[in-house]
Amino acid sequence: MQYQVKNRTAARVGTTVLTAALIFLFLIFITVPLISLFTRISPADMLTALTSPSALQALALSAGTALVSTVIVILFGTPLAYINARVRYPGRNIVDTLTDLPIVLPPTVAGLALMTAFGANGMLGQYFSLFGIKIAFTTVAVVIAQIFVASPFYIRQARASFEAVDAEYEYASRTLGAGVVTTFFRVTLPLAAGSLLSGIIMTFARALGEFGATMMFAGNLPGKTQTMPLAIYGEMQSDMAVSIALSIVLVLFSFAIILIVKYLGNREAAKYA
Repeated sequence: MQYQVKNRTAARVGTTVLTAALIFLFLIFITVPLISLFTRISPADMLTALTSPSALQALALSAGTALVSTVIVILFGTPLAYINARVRYPGRNIVDTLTDLPIVLPPTVAGLALMTAFGANGMLGQYFSLFGIKIAFTTVAVVIAQIFVASPFYIRQARASFEAVDAEYEYASRTLGAGVVTTFFRVTLPLAAGSLLSGIIMTFARALGEFGATMMFAGNLPGKTQTMPLAIYGEMQSDMAVSIALSIVLVLFSFAIILIVKYLGNREAAKYA
């Protein structure tokens, strides 16, 4: 009996040590590269870099295009997510699959696909060209690329949010005389609002950090298509301080986004517990 107790104790100690070692190695692997960014630039130099014309242009362009992209995704993605959550129709699985596809699609493939669709000689772009409308390598191309890669983050979350809302509330609203639209805005949307907000935040963050598809489809034109990730790439060759400063901004923003989403998720879980 004593021998078995010793073996169990040794096994528990061994498991604890192995777990601690794995967690430590993982944390080192993740944190050391991030910490190294903060050690390469002083606060004063970072402030100087962030107030440079190239950094200010990239910050303004990124924030503006990400905001526009997020609003468009909300306007068109919300009804799609609600329909997919409540209506069973032929081909729904295909629609869901296509909705999720940009998540796993390599960014360069996404950019090339957008170019072949909306470029000057693209499937759709050739018709826009007839009217003198150019999409590729413009700010509009930045927004389109961001919508393409970021929309699944909202649509997936929105569908899950609507599915979590008990349909009995909607049925009760309808029996009291409310229409479909009224029920959606007065019953369904308020109940799903917390989870929807998480999806909105994640969509904005993904749009803000988009690089590959934007580079391929919109180019890297300062003040026109050069978002923060593209500025980081471009400034590495000429002004490393700007590149590091913008990287730190994105790291801090990403960290804050994760904390906010986790907080909202925990609050929603407590609400339905």
